[in-house]
Amino acid sequence: MKLKTLSVLGVLACGLLGGTVLAAENLAVGITSSLKKLQGEIDGKPITIMRNQDQSAMVNPAFAKTSRRCPPFCIQPMSLGSGVETIGELEVIDYVKRMTEGDDSVLLIDSRTPDWVARGTIPGAVNIPWTKLNPAKGASPIEITDILSGRFGAQELEGLWDFSDAKTLVLFCNGMWCGQSPNNIKTLLRFGYPADKLKWYRGGMQNWENLGLSTLKP
Repeated sequence: MKLKTLSVLGVLACGLLGGTVLAAENLAVGITSSLKKLQGEIDGKPITIMRNQDQSAMVNPAFAKTSRRCPPFCIQPMSLGSGVETIGELEVIDYVKRMTEGDDSVLLIDSRTPDWVARGTIPGAVNIPWTKLNPAKGASPIEITDILSGRFGAQELEGLWDFSDAKTLVLFCNGMWCGQSPNNIKTLLRFGYPADKLKWYRGGMQNWENLGLSTLKP
C-alpha cells in the first residue's frame, strides 16, 4: 500500500482529530513545511503520523519528569558504536514511509518492556523488548535464534550467522535517558549484526511526544 503524503497543495484528505474533521491543507501544525501528514498501511494495518493540532497541548506527563534515578536512567551518548547511525524524527518517518510502500527490508523496533509500550508507541513499530535478546536477562538461545532468523531475516549456517539479507533495524525506547534500545543494539553488535544495518532513534518517545507526533496503543 503506497503512502499518502499530504501537503498544503496536496489532494484533499481528511483526518479525525479531537472530534473535528480537518482537510489536509487546514492542518495548522505540520511535520515539515512541505509535509503535513503521513498515512498508509503496514502489514495490512492502517497507520497515521501527524502532529497534535491543539496548539495549547502540553507535554505528556509521563515524559515531563526531568530527573530519574541513574542508574538505570542515565543519559546516553550520541553514538553507540562505529557504523551505528543516530537518527532523528524525520529519518524515522522516512523509514516508516518506506515500510508503507512495501519495503520489507526495514523494521521499526520499540525496545521497551511491554508495560511502557502499552502507554503508546510509534505507529508501525513492533515490540521486541531488550530482555528478549539478552541472555543475562533470561533470553534462551532458541528465543534469540527465533528473533534473529524469524523477525530480522538473518540466516544460521552451521552455528554461524549470515546477515547478508538481514533487515535494517530502526530501534528506539524512551529517549536519551533510556538504556533499553542501546542495550538491544549493543547485544546485536556482539552477535555480529552489521553496524550499518542498525539505526538508533536516540530521542525516542521523549522527543516524539514532545513534538506532538502520533502514537498508537497496541
